[in-house]
Amino acid sequence: MLDEFRYFIAVVEYKNFTKAAEHLNISQPSVSLHIKHLEEEFKVTLIERSSKQKKITITPAGKLFYERAKEMIDLMEKTKLELLDYNKVIKGKLKIGASFTVGEYFLPQFLKDFAREFSKLDIEVVIKNTMDICDLVKNKEVDIGLVEGSVPSSHFKYDAFYQDEMVLAVPYNHKLSKMNSPLKELQSQTWISREVGSGTRDYLNFFLSSNNIEPENIMIFGSNHAVKEAVKNGLGITLISSYVTKRAVESKEVTVISLPKHYIRHFNYIIPKDGNAPKAVEMLIEKLRHI
Repeated sequence: MLDEFRYFIAVVEYKNFTKAAEHLNISQPSVSLHIKHLEEEFKVTLIERSSKQKKITITPAGKLFYERAKEMIDLMEKTKLELLDYNKVIKGKLKIGASFTVGEYFLPQFLKDFAREFSKLDIEVVIKNTMDICDLVKNKEVDIGLVEGSVPSSHFKYDAFYQDEMVLAVPYNHKLSKMNSPLKELQSQTWISREVGSGTRDYLNFFLSSNNIEPENIMIFGSNHAVKEAVKNGLGITLISSYVTKRAVESKEVTVISLPKHYIRHFNYIIPKDGNAPKAVEMLIEKLRHI
């Protein structure tokens, strides 16, 4: 039943059966069947479906059920954590390897609550690019890795825990910001890129190849901050995490250009395939899964 609650929550939040199914990593017909089971169980219509289920409307009963389902899931997860560590305080050291975007922008905010809850735990964060973090996890030099980009699945247990939107960033008041269709102008631009081994570099390569862009000039920097500063100072343009550009956009240092489609990548946690994860790692993963 709790899984069906999660499926319903995903449908409401994604406003689409197909997108919810992709997020849940199950088939769209399976999601529809589970929602139907819920409606039969409670003898009420939760979702009004239009033709071919392309548009959905949440009924008043569905909105109430959504709120209650979230409360029950949250309560169950809280109870699970409390029972796992009943009369036991997690102590020791947790060494986290994080890629630059995760470590510099996502992790500090996330760890605020985690560190408060597990106050007896000594936490160390190592920040390198995605490839280097994968090596650290493989060699068991860190307890867990948090990375963006693709993961070599043969070496790790891994799962996505967050969606990160990639945006096209240009200097403030750049000519591209005034164009209705800037894509065709991207070929002639100087592109600012991260180094080889970076998840951000991998995604930029994907973006360029999928749009048939072969840059005439590429300038490489070894950190997200340096990439952002390069764009800010007019050295070129880039595709980078919205986390990196948020404050620069607000302060009118860079401009984010609208693209015809959204470019989304995942943050993944990775742990060695062999062996059991320490309790502190289990707790971290549990929290990541319920952001």
